[in-house]
Amino acid sequence: MRYFSDPVLEAMASRRSLSKVGPKTPDDDELAHLLAAVTPVADHKALRPWRLITLRGEARGKLGKALDAAAGTVREPGEINTKPFRAELLIAIIASPKPHPKVPEWEQRATAAGVGHLLELALWQCGWGVMWRTGLYANAPEVKDAHGLADSEHLMGWLYVGDIEDSLRVRLQNSRRPGLDPQQFLGRMPT
Repeated sequence: MRYFSDPVLEAMASRRSLSKVGPKTPDDDELAHLLAAVTPVADHKALRPWRLITLRGEARGKLGKALDAAAGTVREPGEINTKPFRAELLIAIIASPKPHPKVPEWEQRATAAGVGHLLELALWQCGWGVMWRTGLYANAPEVKDAHGLADSEHLMGWLYVGDIEDSLRVRLQNSRRPGLDPQQFLGRMPT
């Protein structure tokens, strides 16, 4: 069901988080191309306080081990944490604040979150399924170390990316799921 004639607004309105995605993923060249749609994110003083890290193949196993170490989980030999293997491609969204007297760290983290959401929308518009995941241990020392993060950096979460099964794509396109009532989010400043 279409709500908007404008394709950008329609992509925004139809976006869904997909917890199950297929094994096909965009390659690094396609990701770099999509970043052209992401880099204009609202960014006070153009600090670019963000970066992305792709996790493919065994990098996901390294993440699983780091998550287990952070949680204190001990596994049997040969047993692995399967959570990072829910998708073939994970994209870590990193807030990488820069010291600036007029741009507080919270605002720079908001910019990084904006990058994550714009990338999620760009991937969706290009036909990819995406789920933004976080978790209690995203910024545990073991997980930050596994990603090579500086002490000042903050892991905003991972985009789990993959293709969408044809039958699910048809169901999504034919969905009649109503949007949320926007009036509940609009208010006025108290007088």
